[in-house]
Amino acid sequence: MHQHKQMDPGGLNDWEIMKEAPETKNPTIRRITEAVSGKKVTVAIHAARAAVSVGLLAPGNSKWRGAGSLFLTASTSLLQTRHRYGTDGSDQVANLVQTATGLARLSKNPQTKDAFLWYVGMQASLSYAASGWVKLLGEKWRDGSALPGVMRTRTYGFESAYRLTQRYPRSAKYLQHSVLAMECLFPVVYLAGGRLARPMIAAAGGFHVANGFVMGLGRFMTAFPAMHPMVAYTTAPRSHPLVAGRDDRAVKAAALLLAGGVAAAAVVAAQRRAVVREGWPTSRKFVTRHGNELVYETGGRDDGTDAPVLVFCAGLTSTSEHFAWITERFVNDSDCAVLSYARAGYAGSVRRTTAPFTLDESVDDLEDLIRATVPGHRKAVLVGHSLGGELIRRVSARIPDRIAGLVYLDPSHPAELQRSERQSEGAKDLRDNIAHAARYISLGTGILMSRPAWLDRLPVNYRDKVFAQYTDARLWKAGKREWAAVEEDFRSFDGDMPQVAAPALIVAAQQTVDQDPEQLLMYNELARVHRRGDVRIVEGADHDSLLTDVLFAYRTVQHMTDFLRATGSGHSESVADGEGAQR
Repeated sequence: MHQHKQMDPGGLNDWEIMKEAPETKNPTIRRITEAVSGKKVTVAIHAARAAVSVGLLAPGNSKWRGAGSLFLTASTSLLQTRHRYGTDGSDQVANLVQTATGLARLSKNPQTKDAFLWYVGMQASLSYAASGWVKLLGEKWRDGSALPGVMRTRTYGFESAYRLTQRYPRSAKYLQHSVLAMECLFPVVYLAGGRLARPMIAAAGGFHVANGFVMGLGRFMTAFPAMHPMVAYTTAPRSHPLVAGRDDRAVKAAALLLAGGVAAAAVVAAQRRAVVREGWPTSRKFVTRHGNELVYETGGRDDGTDAPVLVFCAGLTSTSEHFAWITERFVNDSDCAVLSYARAGYAGSVRRTTAPFTLDESVDDLEDLIRATVPGHRKAVLVGHSLGGELIRRVSARIPDRIAGLVYLDPSHPAELQRSERQSEGAKDLRDNIAHAARYISLGTGILMSRPAWLDRLPVNYRDKVFAQYTDARLWKAGKREWAAVEEDFRSFDGDMPQVAAPALIVAAQQTVDQDPEQLLMYNELARVHRRGDVRIVEGADHDSLLTDVLFAYRTVQHMTDFLRATGSGHSESVADGEGAQR
């Protein structure tokens, strides 16, 4: 209410900006939020919330207190889209507590009241434990550097506290690890007959008070401790007179629901794994020199024409189906044949070798596949996206007589981790993200994954299979293995790329080169390695939408068709003429 000017045009909460939030895409939510978007209505709701909050601070235990709690929950949700800036975990916890206590106060059944109190108590344990274990996965939280790092930030930092961490680094490390221990072990409040409740609640409360003063998280100081009375109530032994007759069936119900969820997750994971391993009705298999079993698909003309075979090699943690818009276009509208495959460990392909993985293994596999599947009277045009671009460059040097050209789609460059600050800084985050995904999905959490927006831009008949691959731990384990090899290989690159006899086309995404100008320099350098190389930029595209967005994919097809025609490899102009069928 004090900052009501932020609702004026140009303010942080200008409705003309806030209404573009993803939640307002739902027509019902949009109509409701539009009704309260006016400044006067919004301020009136905030005034009502303030009045009800003051009323809740007054003593008493009437039903009106329950109604007031539910009003605060409902109005918070109503204004969520109107005031997205500033909402945080404290608001979520406050909503949880207000909803549960409001419903408990309005209920006439003691068992129902206990169920709601148990719900808050279990949510408290879950919130602390989840926060602690997630922090524990971060290297900075384990080595003790996270606390000083936070204290020196502009948003949450506190200069005096930061100086203390530098003056007493060992004490700062002990403090940080103590917080981790408190969060990770908070569920032990339910052990030892409740005797651990007081010290754990005191530790958690002290943690929030310290955060309130040091980090400015004042709302956390009130929101999270609001769960502590429920924790105290549910941890007390049933022999205690204040909890006599407490109904503890909520714990058994939660355990049954958890067991059911685990079982459902296992079933879904097994079903998706079966879909992934099954492949397509047209899938074929090939065993490489390493014993790896590769699954591949072919399409297009195979009637004696000498038009090239386009061999597609996907990027890191990517699928061969990412090329669907491009491969379908060439299959339907050109003389070229198409071959796409999954590297060992992806989709239905199996890595059987037990040798340590290097990028040469993937290059060997691709070389064997080309020699075995591309007819002798036809040459191959290798098409690689991201990491796939580096793999096709390496394999082209081994079989120059079988290669008619190379098409790089926003490719990796072997020097990118040395020359690009952006790529180098992002390497660790990428490594951590892939490792976390592999670990969590292996535990069955794939059932919790939501469909990424880019997936629903692929052709309809590919989407479910691609989603099954992304919720399968095999893809992430393969990606983790590959990225470790990429980092080792790229960071030791000596800067010398051998000349390649075949011509090349580099198709770059505009956002890639705009965000990192060094990438364009490396793309031009890659073009000069070839006998003839050309760089083309697809305006508006980013690294992934270059393939997954039909408009950008068809522009990529246009560039590829021009390249094939210029090199004498293309036999049909129909692919280049069909951009009118983009949508």
